Amino acid sequence: MITVGTDIKEIAISLAKCESEEEIISYLKSENLWSSDNWREYGDNENNFSIIGNQQNSPDAALVEKLINSVDAVLMKECYINGIDPKSDLAPKDIKTALSHFYNIPGGDLSSLASKVRGKLANNIGFVATGKKSNPNYTIIDQGEGQSPKSLPESILSLNKSNKLRIPFVQGKFNMGGSGVLQFCGQHNLQLVISKRHPDLPSEDSSQKWGVTVVRREPPTKGKRSSVYTYLAPNNNILSFKADALDLLPSRDSAFGKEMEYGTFIKLYEYKIPGLTTNILFDLYNRLSMLMPTLALPIRFFERRDYKGHTLETTLSGLNVRLSEDKRNNIEEGFPITSNITINGEEMKLSIIAFKEGKEEKYKKNEGVIFTVNGQTHGDISKAFFARKGVGMGAIANSLMIIVDCSKMDGRSREDLFMNSRDRLREGELKRQVESELTDLVKNHSMLKELRERRRRESLENKLNDDKPLSNLLDDILKKSPTLSKLFISGQRLSNPFNLQKSGETDDYEGRTYPTFFKLKQKKNSNILTKIVPKNVRARIAFETDAANDYFDRVKQPGEVKLLLNGERVSTYNINLHNGIATLNVRIPENAEVDEEYTYTLEVTDESRYEPFLETFKLVVDKDRKKTTSNGKGKRKKGKGSNGKDKREEKSKLALPNIIEIFHTEWDKKNFNNETALKVENNGDSGFDFYINMDNIHLTTELKSRKSEDSILIKNKYKYGMVLIGLGIINNTNMEDEDENEDQTDKVEEFTKMISPMLLPMIENLGELQESEM
Repeated sequence: MITVGTDIKEIAISLAKCESEEEIISYLKSENLWSSDNWREYGDNENNFSIIGNQQNSPDAALVEKLINSVDAVLMKECYINGIDPKSDLAPKDIKTALSHFYNIPGGDLSSLASKVRGKLANNIGFVATGKKSNPNYTIIDQGEGQSPKSLPESILSLNKSNKLRIPFVQGKFNMGGSGVLQFCGQHNLQLVISKRHPDLPSEDSSQKWGVTVVRREPPTKGKRSSVYTYLAPNNNILSFKADALDLLPSRDSAFGKEMEYGTFIKLYEYKIPGLTTNILFDLYNRLSMLMPTLALPIRFFERRDYKGHTLETTLSGLNVRLSEDKRNNIEEGFPITSNITINGEEMKLSIIAFKEGKEEKYKKNEGVIFTVNGQTHGDISKAFFARKGVGMGAIANSLMIIVDCSKMDGRSREDLFMNSRDRLREGELKRQVESELTDLVKNHSMLKELRERRRRESLENKLNDDKPLSNLLDDILKKSPTLSKLFISGQRLSNPFNLQKSGETDDYEGRTYPTFFKLKQKKNSNILTKIVPKNVRARIAFETDAANDYFDRVKQPGEVKLLLNGERVSTYNINLHNGIATLNVRIPENAEVDEEYTYTLEVTDESRYEPFLETFKLVVDKDRKKTTSNGKGKRKKGKGSNGKDKREEKSKLALPNIIEIFHTEWDKKNFNNETALKVENNGDSGFDFYINMDNIHLTTELKSRKSEDSILIKNKYKYGMVLIGLGIINNTNMEDEDENEDQTDKVEEFTKMISPMLLPMIENLGELQESEM
């Protein structure tokens, strides 16, 4: 037990300066504070491991929760200081409004501030790295509302409380996400908490004391089946002491030295974050930027381990600010572009980013589509999404990223789309609908299609001539083999592999902030536009306008769009606006019957208009369209034979792809390694591109054991074999799999990698078998 006269302030400072679990445990033992009778169950719940252990499944996502809690604490402080009860009707309705009201940030957007202003604002929240390079300690410090010793068990050390549930402008809602970091802290999961309530804020304790405690994990004992998290609380009370300020803020060259008068100091000991333990100004900074793309308040990073450099400090402002500042060198011209989708009446805004080739690596890992709420990533879909059969953006799949802002979704929809841990999507109907709308939007977006074809042209234009002898030989092989000729369209290939038809817009388009017209593009005279649409196909309706590209998605006074069907609001559709053309994509009702007619009205308005733009069109239902792609799915249409009768329907076949050799100097561009054999890019209606690794380790090993004069023959056998295997896999997948979201290109890469060691030996040895040996 703690003895009378012990200096609690000294204990707090000593614990803050411990740099390993061993140090902190040794110190607590020396003060007779390590024994179990001095500790209280976290959340006053002996089964708390089932809750805490079921949080974020990655250490970086768990860190984000801690940083977001600090942002919330600073916003709460400002709300109180402005004389507003955070739970009252006078409180800001969302984070952007809070930032605009409390800090005069235009539109609540950090990118609108100069870097110096953001740097000054970052003084509210700090992130400090200390300890060993390979085993770092991370400290999160905020000068926010702070907590009194009495309130700590009901706030930072609680579980499942409704502390922030009715506060609209903060992120934390579930009162448990902040505990997710514990499982990544060393062997004993140690976390230090020091906090003091801001002196001008309401408090349960008027003594203005600091509270200090340590959280730890106790392994199962006495018949318990799971661990339990506890925190230091002798006599069931948080240790407390009086002090005007503590030297807990980082100084110029040290982790400590500047005074902290209030707020919260949390230190995570020996944090396990594989691959991100280097200087926090680089890898971890990049990762956290991606996980907090629209960060509400900036965070100051301090690297205080044994690193050298011009500066060991920087300001984290989120991915959107980084992209804005780095746009010229890293983002394709004309991007980011904005769009929106509406599902079940819930609007989601999209920012579509196309990185210049190879530039995406410092911004993201495997993420393709990230979903955010109030600027924090809540889940993602991998970049393989863009290579899916139904999307067909294989040539630029690595370079694309979409940020989907789900902040306007209601609470029920968020629960249906995201897990409570806020780091992954929940499987279900809503996720399927979102993926379907995203698939349709990306697949048909004119700018993305043009970028895809331009990137393919740049990659292939110097290689296609070299591809012709291989293609001619493959053509000959297919003609000679009855079995192969039944699978593939012998000799057929696109006359122009680069589908670079422009949509007619000019690159120097400048739209109006408030458009003067928004009308149907195909409308003739005063007649209502009527389109016949198959039941299984989306209707695509084009509108002309002079609106700016960000008309529907800008922060300040955006335009609003509403689609009505027979006077009732349509709940699911998407619309993208680019250079004067707005394309609406909508499905007809599921219960529609052939020849039924539906009347739609698109309503567009903004704050400048007294009356909205109104455009009406009709959709007439046709029977399902049969799928007849040249990539091998569905059936060919019936034609007439020489006798004038319908030809027999037959399954369509797979045309020859573009075939490109890749050598080790080009591996990085296509994410190859020495075991990669074949990679396929699915570019939708533009066909497939096959990339053959001519420096595959199994091929080069075989070449070393052969005579030099045999090398050309061996290489050709390898190429032809791999191409035929790849064609067979894709053809089989297309014929049997009706899932448009299936990525058959992954199957090709995986299978050819496995078959690569055996391919040449099979071709060589099986070809020498004699009939007498069979």
